Amino acid sequence: MSIRKVVFPVAGLGTRFLPASKVIAKEMLPLVDKPLIQFAAEEAIEAGADTLVFVINRNKRQIADHFDAMFELETKLELQGKQVLLAAAREILPPHVNCVFVTQKEALGLGHAVLCARPVINDEPFGIILPDDFIYNTEIGALKQMAQHHAATGASVIAVENVPRERTRNYGIVSAADDHLQSCRIDALVEKPSPELAPSTLGVVGRYILDGSIFNELEQIGRGAGGEIQLTDAIARLLQKQRVDAFRFSGTRYDCGTKLGYVEATLRVALDDVHIKDEIRQRMRLLLD
Repeated sequence: MSIRKVVFPVAGLGTRFLPASKVIAKEMLPLVDKPLIQFAAEEAIEAGADTLVFVINRNKRQIADHFDAMFELETKLELQGKQVLLAAAREILPPHVNCVFVTQKEALGLGHAVLCARPVINDEPFGIILPDDFIYNTEIGALKQMAQHHAATGASVIAVENVPRERTRNYGIVSAADDHLQSCRIDALVEKPSPELAPSTLGVVGRYILDGSIFNELEQIGRGAGGEIQLTDAIARLLQKQRVDAFRFSGTRYDCGTKLGYVEATLRVALDDVHIKDEIRQRMRLLLD
């Protein structure tokens, strides 16, 4: 029941961060000194993954470069005796972890991006992380919490959190009888309902553990909202055939797909950095004054 493979759908263009995202993949934007995609990869590895599957577009080679060796830089740091920096550059991933890069040739939605990973996943249970959703937790990462629930129950698992009712149209919304519990079996899943039609305020956020049979559903649903293949639509079909649980994770989510969420997450990480946290607090006070 362990989750060995995790998919990262990172083919999006990140237009909210133009002009920066014209040349920098939004997943490579750093929180202080570590890019979002590395935080996501570390969360997957903590949950037990040894195969990281990145679904990219043809222009996002920066992500592959980040996880590859850079011999010129490493040699220079080694000759200069900068061992701490050398470790930071060299030890991006543990030796047992492999990266696989799959190209999404056409932008047909999140569901299509996940479907592109099927040849690597081979229909086994797998995780999905959307790096834009940075989930801060100093103890156990969100995906590991979900993996533990999956191992105990065998259910597919979707991360959720309560969202303001006026914002339900921005999320997939869960309908469940026991939606006050940390985990509950999902009865229905509605994609971006208006506030007056939303069955609850439990919104789906960017972590999933899904049974491999989701690929069959993705192949059969066709295009949904926006002319795209919607992962939510496929999950709605899956839960009619097997158990899918909503899971309230422990941690704080920052929506780094928005400027406000990205700045908040950067400050959160900066305040944990032992080298700068005290000065950060002082300078924040000065800025507020």
